[in-house]
Amino acid sequence: MAENTISDNEIKEDFCDQAIKCQLVELGFIEHSESSYLSSCFFPSKIGGKPAWLSLTDIPSSSMLRCNVCNEPFVFLQQVYAPLNEKESAFHRMIFIFVCKNPKCCSKNSNLNFKVFRCQLPRKNKFYDYDPPNETKENLKKWSVDKFLILCDVCGCLGDKRCGRCHKKNYCSKEHQILDWKSGHREHCGLQNSCSNHTNFLLPEFELVMEHEKYSEEKEEKTESQKLEEYQKFLTSPKADDLVKDSKLFESELEALALKSDKMYNKFKKRIANEPEQVLRYHRGGQPLWISSENIPKAGDIPFCPCGVPRQFEFQVMPQLLNYLNMDELEDSVDWGTLVVYTCSVSCEEGPVYHPEFLWKQDFSNYE
Repeated sequence: MAENTISDNEIKEDFCDQAIKCQLVELGFIEHSESSYLSSCFFPSKIGGKPAWLSLTDIPSSSMLRCNVCNEPFVFLQQVYAPLNEKESAFHRMIFIFVCKNPKCCSKNSNLNFKVFRCQLPRKNKFYDYDPPNETKENLKKWSVDKFLILCDVCGCLGDKRCGRCHKKNYCSKEHQILDWKSGHREHCGLQNSCSNHTNFLLPEFELVMEHEKYSEEKEEKTESQKLEEYQKFLTSPKADDLVKDSKLFESELEALALKSDKMYNKFKKRIANEPEQVLRYHRGGQPLWISSENIPKAGDIPFCPCGVPRQFEFQVMPQLLNYLNMDELEDSVDWGTLVVYTCSVSCEEGPVYHPEFLWKQDFSNYE
């Protein structure tokens, strides 16, 4: 009888598996918003502009925010507010992504031109009120980042360097000091209201608003059967005959090739068809929506957190976001199929305040 007894741990694991399956996917959409309401004290999910840091001390140094390919400073891509109600130390929790804007650093299925950081705080902390913030300009002044940090006037990262002439403007790097000088500081250095235009460096700023995905698995099953019917028709068409003759493939090999190349992408297209403007999919502990059957991580590809536990899927950035970012340079541009973010499964507090996490980049199979 003891052999058939189900342990408490097995019940708990089964319950957790069911909870993950039932958990709703949240979709992120672009909205315009005033920059002042995308500041740290309002805990925004946002795209572009300057980062709205969560912890206002111990932010990543300028050396940590450089591209692994060209060693130039990153630009802020996006942040997602993802608190964990069940974990006191993660009452406030934010995940940040940075990217290199140089298209030459962007190569197929490589994550070297990206970096991800996770930061979290308990509800009671030295930076913010215990109760939810009032979205007022007074609250913005009360919790100004300037009271805790000196930030780069160009990118909003740690500004540990200063203009040697006026001693009023701060920079994260020599590169951004030169950029600021060329962008207008040369003419205004030393003036009381000196300002420069950095819209060519920063990515366009938007609010990221989240909504639950409305999706039926029954609809997907129907479309899969339709797809199979269409494929069977294709196998009897002249086009399929020509392809077999030209490539000397047997029908079974052709079928395997077609299913391998199309199944994931077709599933991707059908899943997002109801909400084609989605730029992010959030499903912590769930599964990503892959855009290709190629370059899907295998066991061991996602590194464990330095605390010793596995990382798990948290969210993915969709290719639709590229339409808003203005990162094209002539015929070249930064590109991706999907950016899949994995974070510590227990959201640990070990290590730096801003914990490095892991990003898996998957490109479309026809990416060149």
